[in-house]
Amino acid sequence: MTDLPTTARFGLPLLATAQAQKEITHNEALTLLDALAHAAVEDGPRADPPPTAAAGQCWLVADAATGGWTGAAAGSLAISTAGGWRFIAPRRGMRVLRLADGARLHFESGVWMEPGVIANPDGGTIVDSEARTAITAIILALSARGLLISG
Repeated sequence: MTDLPTTARFGLPLLATAQAQKEITHNEALTLLDALAHAAVEDGPRADPPPTAAAGQCWLVADAATGGWTGAAAGSLAISTAGGWRFIAPRRGMRVLRLADGARLHFESGVWMEPGVIANPDGGTIVDSEARTAITAIILALSARGLLISG
């Protein structure tokens, strides 16, 4: 299927004129779209594939991938399918939800970026407990939604 035309952004296979067995190309494109739409990864980046993976589960691939991921580019999404692993190269601005910890990662400058850590308020000469309580509540709410990691 390497001679088939692909989409510009994610290299999804397109159907060709007079192509035999169009369902194979169509099913491959749907498999990749299924992983990319509202993307969620189990965990990662990690170098080794999980010992067991259900079809449709995804992980982020780390440097020096091993096993079934050998040769996969660092940062790519590894998608478990009935036919084996599929890999998608991320694009700048792409976002995924990491299910292991609820973090919302985004891809910038060639790496997956995690939310920044914001420490709880402390210090200063005048303690305003009501303000600190409110700020702490905001930080906890943002952390619960995966928008940042509280320290």
